[in-house]
Parts: sequence; structure tokens; C-alpha cells
Amino acid sequence: MTLKAFSKTCATVVAAGLVGLAASSVPSGVSAQTAAVPTSDNPFGLPQDFTIYGADNPNERSATAVVNGFVITGTDIDQRVNLVTNASEAEVSEQELQRLRMQVLRNLIDETLKIQAADGLEMTVERDAIEQTYQQLAAQNFGQNPERMDEYLRSIGSSPNALKRQIEGELAWERLLRRNITPFINVSAEEVNDVLARLEASRGTEEYRLGEIYMNATQENREQVIRNMQQIMDQLQAGGSFVAYARQYSDASTRVVGGDTGFLRLAALPRQMAEAASIMQPGQLVGPIEIPGGFTILYLIERRQVLTADPRDALLNLKQIAISFEPDVTEAEANAKIEEFGIFLQSLRSCADADTATAVLGATVVANDQIQARQLPEQLQNIVLNLQVGQTTPPFGSPQDGVRVLMLCGRDDPEDAGSPTFQSVMNSIEEERINKRAQRYLRDLRNDAYIEYN
Repeated sequence: MTLKAFSKTCATVVAAGLVGLAASSVPSGVSAQTAAVPTSDNPFGLPQDFTIYGADNPNERSATAVVNGFVITGTDIDQRVNLVTNASEAEVSEQELQRLRMQVLRNLIDETLKIQAADGLEMTVERDAIEQTYQQLAAQNFGQNPERMDEYLRSIGSSPNALKRQIEGELAWERLLRRNITPFINVSAEEVNDVLARLEASRGTEEYRLGEIYMNATQENREQVIRNMQQIMDQLQAGGSFVAYARQYSDASTRVVGGDTGFLRLAALPRQMAEAASIMQPGQLVGPIEIPGGFTILYLIERRQVLTADPRDALLNLKQIAISFEPDVTEAEANAKIEEFGIFLQSLRSCADADTATAVLGATVVANDQIQARQLPEQLQNIVLNLQVGQTTPPFGSPQDGVRVLMLCGRDDPEDAGSPTFQSVMNSIEEERINKRAQRYLRDLRNDAYIEYN
């Protein structure tokens, strides 16, 4: 995985908690406290009055596994589990938590093997490189206040060191692949030209970009796998992060990219997956689906036609007209104002007329002439794309958040998508082969390692 891809994935995994914290200086659910000022007598600024939560001794960091002499503790697992579970607002059952802990332990073992392999080849990841990536992630989520990510991680029971350890593992693996695998991957011009010819022949056919969470299953553990996947489905439907669950649970090679298959045609999928995907709508989740070798959960990210322009790439010129309501507005008063708003909208003849909404209704008018249709909420995309210039969407919103419409003032449709370049196809084939070799490399590291479980 590239550093850019890893940064994006990490940002996705922690995003659910970060968004809420970015709007407040105190994490949700944590009471603000006034810390003592550090002095010579109290260098840590410890408060005089505090409560100790729990009976466990924080110095007892029981070992859970020893990997070639490196100890993975229960604390390491707890901090990484908290990072994952915080991405879901749903309550995690005890059974689900135990299963997640086992998966996190396996991930930590693999992570340790990658770091040790890099160290053994004198490719140790420098602390500066780890810190730089950490700061990039912090800046993505907190903008001008990256130091607040430390506060956030501690507030959810994780730590900066837990995330930095994960970063170190990914950077070490990237270096190992760049030295031991990437230089030995060869793709011929004939292979690339064959792919380009097949793409051109399939122009206009549909491609599907899916998220997948796959688990191997045998006759002996089949029922248990079904139960596990159904519990994952319940967590996802309750708001859990698909990317986070794919990275932790999936046995597929797409696990490293959060389950993202990229665009593919149904003919490339097992029959059961193809049948399910063919009737899915973007954003829909289905599963578990039994396929050869195990079960899978599918999430349709988007679909498109091969080498055909996507209407959602159209560049729109929109005006938003919004009305607000008093906090104590009654339902009858709100309905009357919304009706008045609707009558005004029917009187509009052009985008120039939209600006009169401020004087007539006290509405707010905001223009944006550089927004792609795909940037709009999914339920609005098709509505806006079917508008003619000067037309508005139906009013949407609520008395609490305000009611608004979008008016289409201009539209630049995307040009027909050209064929992919020779280089882009070559890069895609190389990446696929690197991923397959990487899986075998990691398997060999596991086989050669001395791992003691506690």
C-alpha cells in the first residue's frame, strides 16, 4: 500500500470520532476539567482531587503474544480495538468485542513481523518519517490544530503511540515491497495492449465498484462464520465503518484497502456475487452471501459504464435559497412559511430572480458555480441532474435546520471518457501482481517466525 493510500485509510477509520471533536475543544462525553499548572513541586500538574476508575493496576501490561522476542500486551490490543470500535456509534457486544480482539492481535503480529523484517535488512523506519505521517493525518482531521488528535486518541482509550506503531508497520512494509518485490514485477507491452483492446471492445458495458468483507469457511466452522458475518452486518447497518471492518475482518486481498475492489465487470465475479451486485443500488449493503470458499458482505460504492462519461462528473452552477425558522416556531407557523416559500419559488423565471428572495422572504442566497454533481448528497444527485436551467429542486430540510432549495443556473457536461492510457493500465497490472506477491511474502514471514501465545 502506498503512503497516500494508507493515510486515506487511516483518516477514514478514525473520521467518525474526529468530526465531532473538531467542532469542540472537549471530546464528546468527556467533562471539561481545569488542570493544575505544573510547578517545581508538581511537575505534572496533577489535580489535588480526582477519582481513580477501575481496580486494575495500569502498570500490569500482561503479554498476549511474543513475536520473535517482541511482546504484544493486552494494553496494545485494547488501544487498537478502541481505535476501531470508536468508528461505529453502535454498541459492540461482548462476543463481537472478543472476535475483534483476536483479529487485532493477528494484525499486530503481522505488523510486528513487517517491522522486524525491515529492521533485519537495515531498513528501519526513522522516527521522523513516522512523525511526519502522523502529523499529516492530524492535519487532515484537525486542520490548524493537529495536536488535538493526541487529545482525541486518549479520550477514546487509545493513544498516539498506538497509531504511530501502525504507521511504522505500514511504512516498513512499503519499504520491504519496494526492495524485495516491486523491482521483480514485469509487465509486457503485449499484456497491456491486450487489456486496452478488451476495454475498447466492452465500451458502454457496466462496471461495478464494490466493497467486500470476505471470510473463509469450511464445513466445520460454516455456521459460526455465518453468525459472525451477520453480527458484522448488524454493526454496519447501525453505522459502523465498512472500511474499518474490512481491514480488521476480511480474508480477501482487498483487506489492505478497506475492502475496495476497484471497478470490475460482473463476469469477473463469482455467480452469487454477480447476481447480488446486478440489482444493488449505490450505497446498498447485502450479505452474507455464500460463494465458493466462504461468505462475503457486499457494499456497492458506485457503478459506471466502461469508457463512458459519468453524468455525476458534470460541473454545476447552483444557487441555494434557504429560509430559517425561530426556535419556538409552531408546526402551523412552519407549514405556512414553507407554503409561502413554495409560492415564491413558482414565481421565479431565472437565476437572476433568485436574489430577490432576500428582500421578499428574508432568505439566504448562496451561489456556487464550481460544484460537481457527485459532491451533492446522493438523494439530490439525480434530482439536480434532471433539472433544466432556471428550475429548482423540491424544498428539503426541517424547521430545526432550515428549509432550502437548489436552483440550476448552468451545467457543463463531462466529455466522453477516453480510453485509459498505456501507463495507467500497466500500473494497474503491476499493483495487482505486487499485492499477490506481498501476500505470499507475509505468509512466509509468519511461517518463519517464532510466535508464543499467552
